Amino acid sequence: MASVSTSGSAKGGAGHYEKTGAVFADDTLAECRDADAVLLGAMGLPRVCYPDGTEVSAHFDLRMAMDIYAGLRPIRGYPRLPLVLGDKRAAEIDLVVVREQSEGLLSSHGCGTLEDDRVRETMVVSRHGSRRVVEFAFELAGRRAKSKRRPGKVTCVDQANLLASMALFRKVFSEVAATHPEVEVEYAHGDAIAAKLVKAPWDFDVLVTENALGRLIADFSAALAGSQSLAPKADIGDRYAIFQPAHGSADDCAGKGRANPVAQVLAAALMLDWLADQHTEPRLAHGARILERAVDKTMSAIWPIEFGGEDGTAAITRAIIANIRG
Repeated sequence: MASVSTSGSAKGGAGHYEKTGAVFADDTLAECRDADAVLLGAMGLPRVCYPDGTEVSAHFDLRMAMDIYAGLRPIRGYPRLPLVLGDKRAAEIDLVVVREQSEGLLSSHGCGTLEDDRVRETMVVSRHGSRRVVEFAFELAGRRAKSKRRPGKVTCVDQANLLASMALFRKVFSEVAATHPEVEVEYAHGDAIAAKLVKAPWDFDVLVTENALGRLIADFSAALAGSQSLAPKADIGDRYAIFQPAHGSADDCAGKGRANPVAQVLAAALMLDWLADQHTEPRLAHGARILERAVDKTMSAIWPIEFGGEDGTAAITRAIIANIRG
């Protein structure tokens, strides 16, 4: 049976850094590497920063230490919730943003160089890093096409018209795309993708891109679907994987019972799906479907606080548990 390391049993994060000066306890990384999967809660305290002024990002450090390269952000709409877009098809949003996690601009986190009144940070894009995340995206599109019984599509999002690094990313994407003729291919520049998402987010399937650009696209898409509080994420490598809500810790809401637990529950479902594939264990995939169906039923009956309703953490949690039990 799969063992899962959770934030309840491993010490780390901004609060730990504030107390000790270390992002993780000495044994935390070893514990995470020994586990089959890592399930995190929302992390971060905006007031806690490194000497260079950037926030302490324990999940970022953990990804880099465990060679995580594919950031998975599934985003979907829920028909009963208020729609950000006027078109009713916004309730049909069902897309996945795949971010390259080991390279790109954000890989320079903590490595910027200060030169007088100027800071230099470097974006690195390699053939190897691009190929493995693009292969991941096409394999994901194939699985989604099979489960949803419709053709798959992968959109390459880049700024190849301006940056040589992204021109390489696009070139590698095209090479990989040629080996997946069954999947539709689309290209979009980063400065145009927002307009396309606003006009017709329901037309997208899988989008793959560089790290920093992918973060913006994923957060933007989640907002179009309703709220960051509904979006889980998975950070996946060849051996390790980390799962958590896509939203931040919202420490200003701590102890008030306002936080929506849906993203955390769906992160657990993503974890079960990944473990099912890793261990060829269909019971884990069945568990993921139970969690997803429980969330769907709950979202059709409750009205979360962030949407102007009265249902907070406890009420939503009780509803999900009741629906899990059937």
